[in-house]
Amino acid sequence: MNTFGHRLRMSTFGESHGRAIGCVLDGVPAGLTIDEAFIQNQLDRRRPGQSALTTGRKEPDRVEILSGVFEGQSTGTPIAMVIYNTDQKSRDYENVKKLFRPGHADYTYWQKYGIRDYRGGGRSSARETAARVAAGAVAQLMLSELGIRVEAGIVEIDGIAAEHYDFDYARSSRLYALDPVTEAAQEAAVLRAKEAHDSVGGAVLTRATGVPAGLGEPLYAKLDAVLAEAMMGINAAKAVEIGAGVRSARLKGSENNDPITPKGFASNQSGGILGGISNGDEIYVTTWFKPTPSIFKEQETITTDGEAIRYKLKGRHDPCVAIRGVVVCEAMMALSLADMALLNLGSRMEHLAAIYRR
Repeated sequence: MNTFGHRLRMSTFGESHGRAIGCVLDGVPAGLTIDEAFIQNQLDRRRPGQSALTTGRKEPDRVEILSGVFEGQSTGTPIAMVIYNTDQKSRDYENVKKLFRPGHADYTYWQKYGIRDYRGGGRSSARETAARVAAGAVAQLMLSELGIRVEAGIVEIDGIAAEHYDFDYARSSRLYALDPVTEAAQEAAVLRAKEAHDSVGGAVLTRATGVPAGLGEPLYAKLDAVLAEAMMGINAAKAVEIGAGVRSARLKGSENNDPITPKGFASNQSGGILGGISNGDEIYVTTWFKPTPSIFKEQETITTDGEAIRYKLKGRHDPCVAIRGVVVCEAMMALSLADMALLNLGSRMEHLAAIYRR
């Protein structure tokens, strides 16, 4: 499947070294002011080649809106956006044409389809996430109208964990670090791995504020399940935690329960979600990313004919995919919340009556 969402449906298209990537976003209500500068700014935040901490591929990532917008507002019809690829170096991948790169989707795509685009991984490349960021920016514009804000930052890199979370600081950090105290050590870890022709993993903490109680469905579109699917669908994501996450399994019920007071919840172990439905508190999601599999050390693998070989990769790759994953996590949470907000409109007769009663 190349489509995500229930009422707000995003379909993406394109490959890493194809002519372009893009998305079609269906379900955006008519009358939403489409701030193209904001959409472009989000793409600029994710754009490669901006520092030594990311891949050297230099893509302008200029977005072009093809449909669904007229005179600056959404028309209620599908919004199509395209981003043209301009800095492909497909020749760098000639040496992997007939082999499977360890840690990549090469082998599984081959087994599933019997064919694969070896140029940068084709459809399996994280290049596709630029389209998600464009769609997510539109979702963020929707959420802004509802008073909901989504933001994210790096909470851990190479085992170096942030101790304090400052989301405003993260926006100005080239690492998107949440903690200015641990930022230097995290950055040094990335640069050491890069110099050693290796890579490191990391974790992104995504927060949503201003979320009303009631978003999410009781069974098969639980908000936490939707968010987990959204985050696990990002390239290189290997684990997702909601609220206290793994730590909650190590607590007593008396420690994990969030006391309820007349002023609200006294703590937030739940991450703002109970029974699959938002409880009005802040929503916290931690997404864990594996080390970038594209490394420049000699590795063992097999060819498409099953022959054992050793090879060394060429190309330009992120030493830590979690860094640019920050903006993608924001986009996927925004798409999920906007989708659940639209889905929630039919949960009560009073909601429908407010729209249709004359």
